Amino acid sequence: MGTFRGEAEPEAMRAVIAVCSNKGGVGKTTVATNLAIYLRALHEDLPVLLVGLDDQSSIERMFRLQPRQPGEGNLKHAFAEHSLERVVQTGQYGVQFVPPPPDVELLKARCDDPSLLRRMLDRLDFPGVAIVDTKSDLEALTRSALHAADLAILPVSDWASLEEAAKVLGLLERTPLGDDRGRILLTLVDRRTRIDESGRDLYERLVSAIDERGWHRFGAYLSRSPRVEALNSATQNPGSILHHARGTQVYTQMRALAEEVMAAIDPEGTLAEVRSEPAPAPLPEESGAPFGGLKRALLRGLGQGRR
Repeated sequence: MGTFRGEAEPEAMRAVIAVCSNKGGVGKTTVATNLAIYLRALHEDLPVLLVGLDDQSSIERMFRLQPRQPGEGNLKHAFAEHSLERVVQTGQYGVQFVPPPPDVELLKARCDDPSLLRRMLDRLDFPGVAIVDTKSDLEALTRSALHAADLAILPVSDWASLEEAAKVLGLLERTPLGDDRGRILLTLVDRRTRIDESGRDLYERLVSAIDERGWHRFGAYLSRSPRVEALNSATQNPGSILHHARGTQVYTQMRALAEEVMAAIDPEGTLAEVRSEPAPAPLPEESGAPFGGLKRALLRGLGQGRR
């Protein structure tokens, strides 16, 4: 994949990643939120922005540090003003995010120009990575994310979501940059059950189908994990895989995915290398101060995962 668009110099990197599927329940938001955290851990000076094109509150509940203030802006105001500048907030783990709108119907009406989101992101003085979590549809907002994306991550967990991924790739093909930006990510993988006479599991069958079609896919995949499902649903505030799912397969798989993503959007390797020996420190939630030891806390998890 070539370099990303934008007028920034190499040291002021900017890239847009869209996480997109027309099928719900494939782990889209889990991928978007945890990828943001892992990218921050791998490259501690890299700004990361999360934009959710949905009226669900998962991103806000996971990252918000301060109570919502009267008159506070959200994505609805950003689209009305054609600017993200006043609505971006710094959240947990140093990840920046845009509060979601109360509903997305008005946004769809304002997004008849598919290039609007890209222009809004370009106008934002943000020399980092923006991750856009789309709604489970292929309507105007999702199409704007695909027009904006330098890399489109397409989660696939079963045959139905594989067929939906074909529709997304078709939309990408009709954009100016083409469908080479789309890459399949296999999610919710369970390799214990054989499903055909040749002894293949669902993962192997999906990989075979993807490769036969000539589609790009990540080498990394994400296993089904009861622990991760609990992190997303058992409490009001979703927990991060990096800090709360050590010892699971997904813990190390997310790191592999983050490294592949960085190789795709930063092929020249202009970002700082991962530290080899991160120093231990309390997690942000445990320290009493949201940003106390943030860099060491993020990197601690990655360091323990290598041992």
